[in-house]
Formats: sequence, structure tokens, C-alpha cells
Amino acid sequence: MTATRIRAQWEHHDERFSPVRGDRFVEVLYDGGSWLEGPAYSAAWRTVLFSDIPSDRVLSWDEATGAVGVWRSPGGYANGRTIDRAGRMLQCEHGSRSVTRTEPDGTVTVLADRWAGKRFNSPNDLVEHSSGSVWFTDPAYGIDSDYEGYQATPEIDGCHVYRRDLDGSVARVTDDFARPNGLAFSADERSLYVTDTERRHLRRFDVGPDLSLSGGEVFATCDAGGFDGIRVDDGGRLWAAAADGLHCFDPDGTLLGKLLLPEVCSNLTFGGPKRNMLFVTATHMLLSIRLTVTGLR
Repeated sequence: MTATRIRAQWEHHDERFSPVRGDRFVEVLYDGGSWLEGPAYSAAWRTVLFSDIPSDRVLSWDEATGAVGVWRSPGGYANGRTIDRAGRMLQCEHGSRSVTRTEPDGTVTVLADRWAGKRFNSPNDLVEHSSGSVWFTDPAYGIDSDYEGYQATPEIDGCHVYRRDLDGSVARVTDDFARPNGLAFSADERSLYVTDTERRHLRRFDVGPDLSLSGGEVFATCDAGGFDGIRVDDGGRLWAAAADGLHCFDPDGTLLGKLLLPEVCSNLTFGGPKRNMLFVTATHMLLSIRLTVTGLR
């Protein structure tokens, strides 16, 4: 490592951001990556799993020792991931163009790799609904070139958002994005937030009782690059990864403030025993900072 910590720089845009505080320093947990993505915290393992996509490996940071090691290599050019309610790791893989689940015995189950008989582009990020359905975005970053996967011709007519239900069926839930990327549910699961990196904005959808989507208005626009991964905290605030750090929004869409960071941020997750540790992948670094707010369970 070239550094162990960075002074935390908070940029306030609204007085409602004042309850959000944290450590004076952002800890650098790892700084040897190429393009890091997909952090997910496992309480059972006390570990953060994250990807170095161009290097095609999944890395792990051990909470007890601080050690970083290779968890899986090759890693399927994996991108976003989450830990489901049963403690299993779900991830999007550019290499196999699929969404997979790692079972407790280490075997890998393919949850979805096609829609209407056609291969996905390169599933990017995902979130689990309380119904057990898995929602994911499918831009084409993994097939655009060989850098984050394998260059290929798209089989599907664009980049969309999908839902994989418990019975194994896959539904396309929205089809009007340029490059859908990060996604997150509100605490009551009545809203789904999805970023569109190419259009540099974040949209909010209403989720119906039958899990259909309506609405889709622009919730926020990015003023530094484009939005990538997103997460929601216990106050309903939405945290979005961007080129200059993390942007924090009120549930009404107001930009409350930013945590400024030295590298382009790709994704984030809340973790730790109290879920008040914020873990961030920022280009070649895995960062962490303890906050006065906690992430949704």
C-alpha cells in the first residue's frame, strides 16, 4: 500500500446533511487493483468481497486481520454482488454473461443467463427483494471490449433491467435505459432506484404489489461524471458513487452533501457489526469509513 488513510472531506449542500458524520479519516484497506467493483459485506464471514474486473479475480478483505487475499480466480469477470437473506453470495458475471449464486458448499448455481432465449449483454449489478426475486441491470460494458470480459455482439435489443423470480422465470421490468447500472430498493420496497450512467442520472420507479414498475421519473442528475452503484441508509438517504466521491440525497431528491474521494468511485456497501461501516471501491482502492448512520438490512 502507498497509504493507509486519507483525511475525510465532507461537502455540505443542505442543512439536513448535518446529522451525517463519521471518522476524520477514510481508511485505505487495499490499493493494488486495476478497476475495483462490487463490494459486499458478509456478516457470517466478517469479510468484504470485491472484484478486480480487468484482472478477472474476486478479492476478500478480512475484518479480523485486515488481510486481503484472492477469493476466486478466475472470477468470471464479476461485477456487482450482494449477500442474500440466506447468507449466500449472488453476483453478476461479465464473463459468463449471467447472474450466479455461490452455495454454502462452494458450488455455483446459474440463476439467469438468458431472456427470451437470447444471452444477456453483461449483468452488472443486482439487489434481492423480500419476495426472493433478484433484480439486475444488463448494460454492455462486459462485451464492449476484452477489458472487462469478452468482446461480443449483443444478442438483445438494448440494455435493460430484469427480475428473476423464485420459479426461475425472468421478466424484463423496464426497457428505456441507455446504460442501466446500480440499483437499490427503498426500505419499504415501494420504490426502486436505478442509475443510468450514460445519461448521468438516477431514476425512481414505483413498485406495485405484483412487482411491476411504473413511473421512472429522474430523481437526481450527476454533476461529476455518471452515477454507478447506489445504496440506501436507515434514514432513507440514497448514496451514489460518482467521479468525485459519494453523493448523498434526501428521499425527496435533494443533494444533501458529498464525501469527496481522490479516485473515481464505482460502488459501495454498508457493513460491519453495526452496519455503520461504509466500504467503497474507488478505481484501484478499497476504502472504508465509520459513519453515524447505518445501512438498510
